[in-house]
Amino acid sequence: MINGIWLGMILIGFVFAAVNGRMDAFTGAVFDGAKNGVTVSFGLISVLVFWMGIMRVAEDAGLLKKIARVLGPIVSFLFPDVPKGHPAIGYILSNMSANLLGLGNAATPMGIKAMQELQTLNPDKETATPAMCTLLALNTASITLIPATLIAIRLNYGSADPAAIVGTTLAATAVATLAAIAADRLCRRMALLRKPPGPPPAVRPVQSALPHSSVKG
Repeated sequence: MINGIWLGMILIGFVFAAVNGRMDAFTGAVFDGAKNGVTVSFGLISVLVFWMGIMRVAEDAGLLKKIARVLGPIVSFLFPDVPKGHPAIGYILSNMSANLLGLGNAATPMGIKAMQELQTLNPDKETATPAMCTLLALNTASITLIPATLIAIRLNYGSADPAAIVGTTLAATAVATLAAIAADRLCRRMALLRKPPGPPPAVRPVQSALPHSSVKG
């Protein structure tokens, strides 16, 4: 789907450039975009390697376990239909921890593994469960304490104060996360209200209190 969208945008740009006689500008924009993509990617690699190293040190020092214990009750509240001790809980905690540090690329593998584990609890493999929808909403909103990726991008483009967005990013992601949680709770409640009632209890046949009498011939 995404590939089709990008292909369509490129083709539309090509057609408009050809019609308006701006093929030189189109070609220049294509090569400039490719060059900027490579430059930004190299800049992000260094920052991601640094923060992944910090997370490894935090893991070896036991800090991530403490974060997991703090987030444990929150995860139990947000995912009430996931059994305690299920492998999905560990991946969800890792995903949330990486998102808190603004490591979106590092959080993605943990989010995928969490979805795979939640799928094992799904009775209908063609429909997402409420827990899967909750994880998607939280991962999209993603409250962020340190927007490491955005800071790296601002550094690559020569920002005078690349960390100036920390406060505004924290406020924006906090509001987005609260909105995601509220929407998730509302959708869960509406789904329960729309849930069809179960089958009525079986009715036992009424037996006559009169004794059976034999018919004499």
